[in-house]
Amino acid sequence: MKIGVFDSGMGGKTVLAAIQEKLPEEEYIYVGDSKNCPYGEKTLEELQRIVSGIAEGLIREGAKIIVVACNTATTQTIGFLRETFPSVPFVGTEPAIKKACDESSEKAKIVLLATEGTARAPRTFQLIKNNKKPKQKVKVIPCPGLAKAIEKSLSKGEKSSGMSELSSALKILEKQGSDEVEAVVLGCTHYPLIREQIQRFFPKARLIDGGEGVAKEVERIVRETRQKETKSEER
Repeated sequence: MKIGVFDSGMGGKTVLAAIQEKLPEEEYIYVGDSKNCPYGEKTLEELQRIVSGIAEGLIREGAKIIVVACNTATTQTIGFLRETFPSVPFVGTEPAIKKACDESSEKAKIVLLATEGTARAPRTFQLIKNNKKPKQKVKVIPCPGLAKAIEKSLSKGEKSSGMSELSSALKILEKQGSDEVEAVVLGCTHYPLIREQIQRFFPKARLIDGGEGVAKEVERIVRETRQKETKSEER
């Protein structure tokens, strides 16, 4: 089964790796849209145009499932994509707030690091409201420029200047970091690529991303699709 996966660059490869670990036998098409990175700085209209174009291309290539391996694109456009392409299952990547809240103590301090788009999305605050325990505190920290800096630092031929931009983008965490934080949600698929750098600002925190949850959902859809195909053949 062909599975399409896309993101605004290399960040979605962290999600792709999690899916491939669970479903190594499937065929994958990956789109890293570095041209439009970062998605978090785009307007809703721009983002809808970009993701619909990518989805159309993946469907033409034979993708039967499409994974939106981007928190920003998911929180802002997953409903739009499902309405526009109703015959194709879309699996989104949302900030792993539920996992962080479920696995943290009753009075835990939890931080969500996110792009500006994800940080302002109503869906993000709905996730916090739905999953936060009464005495838990969830702080949302927008990280403007961080995804773009990560993309540049890992791109060929731009390592030196890219690392300089990455250091500059991470300065926002110097004032926000704390050893009192129990869990940090990496609310952008680019962020796990610099896990070690982020950990320095939150030395005692568990860093949590949504890759595992996405992989489980894709596995479920593949299993159900195969069951339906088998029943159809038996008829």
